[in-house]
Order: sequence, then C-alpha cells, then structure tokens
Amino acid sequence: MSELLSVADADQLIRRQMLSFGSERVAIDKAMGRVLRQTVRAERDQPPFDRVMMDGIALAEAGAAARRVALVGRQMAGMAEQSLDLPSGCLEVTTGAMLPRGCDRVIPVEQTRREGDIYVLAEDCQSSPGQFVHRRGSDCRERDLLLEPGVRLRAPELAVLAANGVAEVEVASIPSVAIIATGDELADVDQSMAEGQIRRSNDRALAAALASRGFDDLLLTRVADDLAATTRTLDGLLASRQVLVLSGGVSVGQRDYVPEALRALGVRQVLHRIAQRPGKPMWFGLGPQGQVVFGLPGNPVSALVCAFRYLLPALQQAIGMQTAEAVTVCLQSEAPTHPKLTCFVPVQVHHDATGRMMAQPLPTRTSGDFSSLPRTAGFVQLAPASCDAAAGSMASFHAW
Repeated sequence: MSELLSVADADQLIRRQMLSFGSERVAIDKAMGRVLRQTVRAERDQPPFDRVMMDGIALAEAGAAARRVALVGRQMAGMAEQSLDLPSGCLEVTTGAMLPRGCDRVIPVEQTRREGDIYVLAEDCQSSPGQFVHRRGSDCRERDLLLEPGVRLRAPELAVLAANGVAEVEVASIPSVAIIATGDELADVDQSMAEGQIRRSNDRALAAALASRGFDDLLLTRVADDLAATTRTLDGLLASRQVLVLSGGVSVGQRDYVPEALRALGVRQVLHRIAQRPGKPMWFGLGPQGQVVFGLPGNPVSALVCAFRYLLPALQQAIGMQTAEAVTVCLQSEAPTHPKLTCFVPVQVHHDATGRMMAQPLPTRTSGDFSSLPRTAGFVQLAPASCDAAAGSMASFHAW
C-alpha cells in the first residue's frame, strides 16, 4: 500500500492544480444559481426614506394626544413626500409610502374610526415616536458591503441585486465538461441488451451530480475498450472541452487504456491510485492547454464517491465558490473500516431529539452495488483503523 496516496494528500494535490475558469457578465434574469464574482455595495440607504409600515394614518404627537384628528391629505406608496401642515391633523398613508414631513408615527387603520373628515383613535390606542416607521438607512447605508464574490446567487441574493440596480452581474464562467463512459459491455438506456452487457448509468449519475451543483454545460459520450478509439476520442474532447470526466478504464487491467491514451496525448498525470475504499484506482491529470482530467473508477459506487469527494469540490473551488464547513455527524451504529484505507460508507441521516445529526451506516455489498444508494443521503469518511468505527463516533459527512 506504500505507493498509494492518502485521501488528504490526493485532495490537496488536486486543489493545488485547479485554476479559475474565468468570469462573464450576464443579465440578472440569467444569474440564478450562478456564482458571484464581484462585490456588490448598497446603491443608496435602505430604506431610502422613512417608510410607512402599516396602512392607517400618519400624525404628530399633538394629533395623537387629541384623539380626534382632522384628515388633511393622503400619502400613498410611490408619491412624492407630502407635508403635515396642521400639527393636530393627519394624513392617510399606505404601507411602503414615505412618512410625510411633520409626522413622527403611524396609527394602524384597525385602531381608528373615520367620521367624515375626522379620524377617531380607539380608546386603547397607544402610540410613540417612530411607531410603525421603518427608519431611513436602518437596513443598510449607501456603499455598505452587501454581497461578496463566491456566493451562489439564490432568491435572496437576486433580490439584493435587483434592489440595488445591478442589471448585469459578473459571475463565474461554467466550464465545459465531457463525461466519457468506457467499456465494451455498456449499452445505452434505450438499447436492447445483448448477453454480457449492462446499461450505461455512471454517465447519467455523474451528469446529474454536476448539474445539481450548477455545472450544466455537459456532453455525454462513450468509447469502447480500444486504445486507438480511446486516444482518438480523448484527442477530440481535449480540443473542445475544459474538463474531462472518465468513468472506467483507469485501473491496471489489460483493457484499461485510459492512462496510456492520456499519456500519448500529452496529459500529465498528477495522481493515480488513492488509499481509499471504494475508488482506489482514481486518476487525475492536466492537459497540455490546462484541461482538467478526472479518471474515475468504473464501478458505480466508486465513481459517485470520487465525484462528490474530489471532482465537485475541485470544480467549485475553480469557480471561486465559497464552500461551507465540513458537516460532522454521529454514527448511530458501527461502520466498517480498513487498517490501511480510508473508507467511504453510505449513510442515512436524521436528527435526534437534541438536534444532533445522526448517521445510520448502510454499507454496499460491493462497489458495484448502487441499488441501495437512493435510500442514503450521502456518505461518511472514516479514517484507517484496526477495528470498526463504534457507534457514537464522529465522522465527516458528504451529501450526494
């Protein structure tokens, strides 16, 4: 096992090689789900004026003390600022309107009764300066920092962009990715099956994993177990795609041609084989023009584990995405380990009565057994150990 890289070393090697894929400007309506690559500051104070928070009447202390208040005007949302010229009077106001000049509080309509041009305050109505008034600048001040590069643009972030006049936004460019399934035994989803064949599934799973993280510029293809065909296919993809993700053909079997084909094309090997289960044969390298190549094992569980443990975090780093701290879970029952290999074990998760995140191991029978994965939420990473990880142990969790 001495030639195998540790999981930590493999992760660091990959991350050190990842460069930015650049950025582009897109219209705000096309920015949902993208990763921000600019700083966004407040266009002006928010709110930009003392804002009425309730439908009702706006008045000053004199009017509130009088209890019967003469109506002298209206201040609707979107209107220019009106003025209260009669200290004992009031103006009708709506939610979102500017607080009229000369007023210092708002009485909700539910606490009033109108008699012609007079508003009568309810007997139990109490008020104070600033009541139901959203003060100017109380949310943020002009030029305050609102968004930093690296955040994924969701509904709240898009609201901030729109409210501050950002019609076009600089976002990380999405790299073009090719997913290549290798193997003579593979039949497509809609093909009739010949003896000895299995259906292609890894490429669809990998495509779903990538698309779920925003990497949706995807091309799926297949290559047979043939050195010339593999070399020819990879040559074309290296010329047209920034990231290549291969499934299968990276081990040391007599028909595993991917490493040889990549060497012939000038792709520099950075790592091959990691001290982990599943996914030991994983390969990673860089093309002559900086293309990134991930050679994932062909077994379905191995391919998915390697994708979520290495491929997706590396691509997220490359687009400048802020990543959350690792999630730690508590094992609900013991989980298998290996004396010399880091083990990735699929788990179900739930929260106990105290809110602690619990993980129930659901080990697969082999790295080709993916039928049980839909019942899991992800996998835990367990360090090499001479005995199984005990119930109550803490472990890092990686969600699918």
